[in-house]
Amino acid sequence: MRLDQFQNVDFDRGSGRLREVAWWLARAIFFDHRFPVPSAIKSNILRLFGAKVGRGVVIRSRVVITFPWRLRVSDHVWIGDEVLILNLADVTIGSNACISQRSFLCTGGHDYRKPGFDLITAPITVGDHCWVGAVVFIAPGVSLGEESVCAAGSVVVKDVAAGVVVGGNPAKVIKNLSENE
Repeated sequence: MRLDQFQNVDFDRGSGRLREVAWWLARAIFFDHRFPVPSAIKSNILRLFGAKVGRGVVIRSRVVITFPWRLRVSDHVWIGDEVLILNLADVTIGSNACISQRSFLCTGGHDYRKPGFDLITAPITVGDHCWVGAVVFIAPGVSLGEESVCAAGSVVVKDVAAGVVVGGNPAKVIKNLSENE
């Protein structure tokens, strides 16, 4: 890898620079601090910038969203304190899902094998009724099946089937939720 050869000219940010700068300002005012701004206000601001946000969404303090125009959040979702959504590609969160504090949904990375350290992006999908525990990393291109659970501190680098609990680094299936306890 040669960082002096890195170029990002082909990356489509999904919107114009003026809109992006306006978002940075709005984010600084309403999202980037501990002051308790109501979730309804945050949801409406996200909608103004092109996000699709459902009803009853809770957005806690210091949530970082890179590009709201690449975010889809269904009804009754909880996004915890200090969640980072690096959505260089689309992020979709299903209804009744919980993204717990300090989790990181990362749609972008780099190809370390290429001299130019090329940017690679892929969407993330969180299914309905999922729980992403605290301090979980979700890698680019991952889909979480409905009613799946990612245990706290997990590093999720592959798709997760519906109805299972995963945990660890890398995350592996710990339990099938349909099995009797």
